[in-house]
Amino acid sequence: MHLHDFWFILIAVLWIGYFFLEGFDFGVGILTRLLARNTAERRVLINTIGPVWDGNEVWLLTAGGATFAAFPDWYATLFSGFFVPLLIILVCLIVRGVSFEYRHQRDGERWQRNWELAIFWTSLLPAFLWGVAFGNIVRGVAIDQDKNYVGTFWDLLNPYALLGGLTTLALFTFHGAVFTALKTTGDIRHRARVQATVLGLVTAALAAGFLIWTQVHTGNGWSLAALIVAVLALLAALGANQAGREGWAFGFSGVTVAAAVGMLFLSLFPDVMPSTLNDAWSLTVSNSSSSPYTLKVMTIVAVVFTPLVLLYQGWTYWVFRRRIGVQHIPAAAHH
Repeated sequence: MHLHDFWFILIAVLWIGYFFLEGFDFGVGILTRLLARNTAERRVLINTIGPVWDGNEVWLLTAGGATFAAFPDWYATLFSGFFVPLLIILVCLIVRGVSFEYRHQRDGERWQRNWELAIFWTSLLPAFLWGVAFGNIVRGVAIDQDKNYVGTFWDLLNPYALLGGLTTLALFTFHGAVFTALKTTGDIRHRARVQATVLGLVTAALAAGFLIWTQVHTGNGWSLAALIVAVLALLAALGANQAGREGWAFGFSGVTVAAAVGMLFLSLFPDVMPSTLNDAWSLTVSNSSSSPYTLKVMTIVAVVFTPLVLLYQGWTYWVFRRRIGVQHIPAAAHH
């Protein structure tokens, strides 16, 4: 295996980790308007992800940094061609982080309501736009012989990519509902399980269309295997949720996210950004990678530090593993 192949796999793993983790906290942010009935319940939902949301975003920074260092041409074409949607995602992530920190700084109802609305919208938009972005990466975009994107913003809003956006939006919200059921107690826990069933059925319909379309368009044997795993895991998550086995349901919903994202990368390889103008102009793992020496140094650093990061983040989740409910919220917030 060449080092550029290894780094393609590692970047795929980083994106899978990001969507697995950030996916459920995007979902929880969306559920602050769909599931929570009052300020106390919204605070419960926010508190379930309060200790971990910022750590989850480290996976995005690492994936972006790894892409920049290992595949500079891919990074340059991606971030210049997808400038508008990626800028929207970046602004949302900034506002979202501010919202978590500022919401509790004042007791005024209007102040808290506005920040809660910000959390909802800055969770919903990235959950949708990430699907649009990756849909376009897999489908291919207008790249010329100089590796430049020559399309427009509106070219990115094609039916396949929009379906991808709806799929990630539904999948992340379902993932968040399962996580909420796992992390809460009382009535909100039971309503989260009911919500997860509905969201799971919506996700199944959208994901079936998007993933089958992907398989027909660019799929191979490996991507078909990932598609089958995603379907079986989603069905298992729905079954475990119905049985009240929230830990299993969350595990299977996570496998669904991992398999679905993995399928996109498997169907993409060896390209990293196909060109719709000319197959010879597509960016591949070989023509867009850094020098072998750079990849070798990066590999040594990754082997040393990646296990440390995983251990630290795993410890964080273990420390904050307990369930919470409205009984843990001060009485003043119950309105």
